Amino acid sequence: MSSIVWVICAHNDDQIIGAGGTLAKYAKEGKQVETYVMSFGEASHMHFKAEITAEMRAKESFESNAILGGSLIQHFGLKEGKFLDEIKEKQVDKFLLQELKEKKPGKIFTHSIDDPHPDHQAVYKFVQDLTKKSHYRGDVYSFNVWNPINIRKRNVPKMVVDITETFQTKIKSFKVHRSQKMTLFTLLWNVYLRAILIGFNNHCRYAEEFYKIR
Repeated sequence: MSSIVWVICAHNDDQIIGAGGTLAKYAKEGKQVETYVMSFGEASHMHFKAEITAEMRAKESFESNAILGGSLIQHFGLKEGKFLDEIKEKQVDKFLLQELKEKKPGKIFTHSIDDPHPDHQAVYKFVQDLTKKSHYRGDVYSFNVWNPINIRKRNVPKMVVDITETFQTKIKSFKVHRSQKMTLFTLLWNVYLRAILIGFNNHCRYAEEFYKIR
């Protein structure tokens, strides 16, 4: 199986919230963790110029990725709310299709079909189209960010990862996103609660769960 693991997400903290402990665990095991981020998330600070916010958030993402042990993080700089249009305009689809065929990652992680955020839904759709078009033979898993529960695809296979040893790495990498004070305030407690509950149900201290979508 390939030692490369991909993450394709909307914003530069989504992968930490949804899969940070697992990504840190894979990196610790020697796997190459490569993250592709659609947007800089410049709309998160409407009172700043877009380029200032983009620079600030990119800096946070590189610092966060280093803590996780990721080997690559790349931003495409798409405008929020216009992902599916700009993916084609900026040829992100062609780029990732070529990268996918060349690198052949063993696993890809992305957003859940149940996530209510429109940009997260757009990324989910894009990843489904990308893997179908490329005849990708690896596994594709979804993680949760803004959805507390999964409504659809309840009967699909599930993967649970014990992240007891890397949970604090996940928290440290999440807190690096200092500009996202509202997200930290809103979601940090949920990150703890979800990891504890999933861990309890699977006989470990902290865990993350993913649904296999392909």
